[in-house]
Amino acid sequence: MFIFKKIFCRCYQQIFHIAIPFLPYRKPKILSGVTELPDLFGKKKISSVLLVTDKSIRSFGLTKTLEDVLKDAGIKCAVYDNTVANPTTVNVEEARQQYIDNQCEALIGFGGGSSIDCAKAVGARIVRPGKELADMEGILKVRRRLPLLIAVPTTAGTGSETTLAAVITDADTRHKYPVNDFPLIPHYAVLDPQVTRSLPPSLTATTGMDALTHAVEAYIGRSTTAGTRKDAVKAVKLIFKYIRNAYNNCNDMKARKNMLYAAYLAGSAFTKSYVGYVHAVAHSLGGKYNTPHGLANAVLLPHVLEAYGSSAEHKLNKLAKAAGLASDTTEDAAGAAAFIEAIKQMKNDLNIPDVLPEIREEDIPELAGYADKEANPLYPVPKLMNAKELEQFYYCVMSLSPENPLPDDSEQTQAL
Repeated sequence: MFIFKKIFCRCYQQIFHIAIPFLPYRKPKILSGVTELPDLFGKKKISSVLLVTDKSIRSFGLTKTLEDVLKDAGIKCAVYDNTVANPTTVNVEEARQQYIDNQCEALIGFGGGSSIDCAKAVGARIVRPGKELADMEGILKVRRRLPLLIAVPTTAGTGSETTLAAVITDADTRHKYPVNDFPLIPHYAVLDPQVTRSLPPSLTATTGMDALTHAVEAYIGRSTTAGTRKDAVKAVKLIFKYIRNAYNNCNDMKARKNMLYAAYLAGSAFTKSYVGYVHAVAHSLGGKYNTPHGLANAVLLPHVLEAYGSSAEHKLNKLAKAAGLASDTTEDAAGAAAFIEAIKQMKNDLNIPDVLPEIREEDIPELAGYADKEANPLYPVPKLMNAKELEQFYYCVMSLSPENPLPDDSEQTQAL
């Protein structure tokens, strides 16, 4: 990366790091079940809400208890269930119109990160009706208090129930971009392991790896605080202890409860300390190919950690020790290697693939450009890389064939 761009990125990141104690970060209040919501709405004199979810969640009957208790309490519940994976601007506008038509006073995002992000974006458009979502890309461009926002995560991974970010895909260009502002942090998070019981094992795996990615990237970045480091370490320990149990036994409520809490902690960590190049690359893949975000993160994570090299070894060794993978006397390089190898083994145990076959070589420069634009200067990564350097990660996880070989001149890619 050009030296003056590096200086700009680091100065930009340092300013935000210094500002953290003065910014209005908050953690959502935790509720243990959806049956607590009617009393909450009653206290706040709310009589009409919009439930944002997707058809699969609703068809599984996961929203039925919520809809029933709201009906019994005399609270009108309009339902928007057309949210897609990687929610689009069309989803947001359709849900926003439904909110207006039903004179709603609160929003409930019920599902994975897609539904919760969609609900956040709906809230942003409600309070900023004259501003398109594309104009709110980036940071601190909403600047209005949202209606009461409740997040009910059905996956233990995205952390969207705690974060100030909503990731939206432009329906026309397929560009995937984040909207980041403090009003987008939900007011309440409902952490109910029962709603994750019917989650397929594959989604339990990839969303759990998504939470791990949040915790790791938040911890190894250069904008941490004592609080975010504590949350990230605790999340990593919980994930290493419980993710396999949650994957192998859908009825292990202890494992599912702890995975939900780990995702909450990881979300709390990265909403202050940000993520890194794993997320930037994964977002570009989600926008272009609709690649599930957790899957992309899981496949990319070990490659990006290896590429950081010595710049991340000390902190990765600390995580290795916290997870019981290294001793107090383990050298940084050895501990970091053990941690990365344990992630690869976790992927293997959870039957997560090593490649993403949808990637087309001709798309890589454009994708890397999107990743570079998202990450630099915002993400305080251990080692800065430009768009050309980020191309290596697409080649690392691209399905290779005689028609789609690894470029001979890509030394960085070959090294990985």
